[in-house]
Amino acid sequence: MQLNHQVLINAGVHYGHLTRRWHPNMKPFIYAKKNYTHIIDVNATLQCLEQASEIIKMMAKSGKKILFVATKKEMAKIVETEAKKILMPYVTERWLGGMLSNFVTIQGCLKKLSHIERILKDKAVYQKYARRERLSLTREKSKLDKIFRGIAYMHRLPGALFVVDAKRETIAVLEAKKLGIPVFSIVDTNTNPEHIDYPIPGNDDKMSAVALITKTIANAIQEGITLRKQEKERELQLKQKSTQNNTTKNRKVVKVNIKTAKKKK
Repeated sequence: MQLNHQVLINAGVHYGHLTRRWHPNMKPFIYAKKNYTHIIDVNATLQCLEQASEIIKMMAKSGKKILFVATKKEMAKIVETEAKKILMPYVTERWLGGMLSNFVTIQGCLKKLSHIERILKDKAVYQKYARRERLSLTREKSKLDKIFRGIAYMHRLPGALFVVDAKRETIAVLEAKKLGIPVFSIVDTNTNPEHIDYPIPGNDDKMSAVALITKTIANAIQEGITLRKQEKERELQLKQKSTQNNTTKNRKVVKVNIKTAKKKK
């Protein structure tokens, strides 16, 4: 779907918060006031979204992982679905302090989860445990899976974060900033956009608005992944072609040497 002003308006991206709840730094992104509510400038939204999409596409093309963050209950399913489609990590339950800044500890939890899963899958090993131990393992797996299932295969720090509600996910944003990880985020009129590297002004409470922006970002990432795959295929083809040419040249050289040797005889 081609993005334009009308598509954004139809999704409700332009609705901000009540004027008394606004953040002054959002002034450049506000178009007007209506019924004590700020109206977001969709021109700014479109421009920021297109810029963010292009940058995040290039990141995905370079092989970087983008971590999707949305712990707001209403938006969690939307974000999880889009992240799963493009095989990107996500956090939709709750953000654990240190998930980025103390990633070594988080990796330990992920290894523990992986170890428990292997035990539960191997019936021979599983049966060796006492009934109480088996129940304990199942509960532990359920607990870890709930928190870490979205990042179970994230073996290194992400290349960037895509956040749905920057004000709600303050800890995640601060950790990313501390580590120099760029943050892409939907910023509503009650949020300070100065903390975000690539702010996308928009309604972060309306499901249709969040779904549209998240899908646009996910599509851009998918484009980047596809471009990376195509580049690798081209490189492989060139390598194979170069190998074939070298083989052909070597055969010709061998034939010439044989002919020269026969003439000398």
